[in-house]
Amino acid sequence: MVGLVPLAVDLGKTHCRVRLDVGDRRFEDAGPGAPGLADAQGVGLALDAVLRPVEALLGRARGSVTAVGIGAAGAEANPRAAADLAHRLSRRLAVPVVLGSDVLTAHVGALGAAAGTVLVAGTGAIACRVGADGSLARADGWGPLLGDEGSGRWVGQAGLQSALRAHDGRGPMTSLVGAAEALPGGLAGLPVHVHGSGDAARRLASFAPTVLEHARAGDPVAAAVVEKAVRLLARTVAAVARRDEPVSVTGGLAADGSFLDKLMGALRDRGLQPIPPAGDALAGAARLACRTDLLHERYAIRVRPDA
Repeated sequence: MVGLVPLAVDLGKTHCRVRLDVGDRRFEDAGPGAPGLADAQGVGLALDAVLRPVEALLGRARGSVTAVGIGAAGAEANPRAAADLAHRLSRRLAVPVVLGSDVLTAHVGALGAAAGTVLVAGTGAIACRVGADGSLARADGWGPLLGDEGSGRWVGQAGLQSALRAHDGRGPMTSLVGAAEALPGGLAGLPVHVHGSGDAARRLASFAPTVLEHARAGDPVAAAVVEKAVRLLARTVAAVARRDEPVSVTGGLAADGSFLDKLMGALRDRGLQPIPPAGDALAGAARLACRTDLLHERYAIRVRPDA
C-alpha cells in the first residue's frame, strides 16, 4: 500500500467533503451531502453528491489518484447499497475504492489504530467503539425518526418546537421565536420550510447553530435544549465506551467550543477519558485507503474497477 495517493471522501447527510494531498499541496472541495444509504434512493443520491466535489477537485489538482477512501452515512445500515456505491465509484474513477461508514472513518481519523470510542455528533448522532480485538459496538445512529438523540437535527428540531410552543402559548417565551420567524415563510411557513427541501433532517439541523447561539446569550429555553442534548449524547457514549479507553468527539456540534466543553465535562463526570481527535474523518478515509492492517479492516468494503 506504500506510495498510494488517496482521494479522501467524507459523505455526510449535510455536507460531502473531499480532500487530496499531492506532494506538499492540499486540495479540498465540498458540496451538499445525501440522505444516507439507508434511503430508498440512497445510492444514486450518494453517487451524485460525491462526484460533484470530486470532479471539481480533480479539475484543479495536478496529481494522479491511485485509490479512494470514503466514509458514507448509512453504510452500516445498508451494506448492499454501500457495496453498490463502492463499485460505481471505482468504475467511474477507474481506481480501487475502500468504503466504510462515516463513523468508521471518523474513528480511524480520531484514534488511528487505537481502540476506543468516537462520538460523531453532526446532523445525526452515533457512538462507535472498536475494541483491541477488532470488535465493534455502537449506540444510536438510528436516524431522525428513531433516534439520533442530541444531534444537530435534534437540537434544531427542539429549538423550533420550543419557538412554536411559545408562539402558541403552550410554553415559555423564548428569543427563538424571533429567530424562527426570520426563516423563509415565517412561523406559519415552517412546515414548508422544513419538509419542502426534501431533506427535513438537514433543514432542521441548520437551525442548531442558532439554538446554540441563543443559549450562549442566556435564553433559558435554548439553554435547556442544549443541556438536554449534552445529557443525551453523554448517555449514548456511555452505552458503549470503556473507562480504560479514550473517547473522542467529532462532527458539526463539536465545532462549537461552548457545546464541546459542556459535553467533555459530562463525559468526565461519567468517569470517561475524553481526548481531542488526532484527525478528522477525511484523514481516516485516507488512512483506510492506504492500510489494510487496522482494527477496522473487517468493516470496510474494498473493490477494484475491474471487479
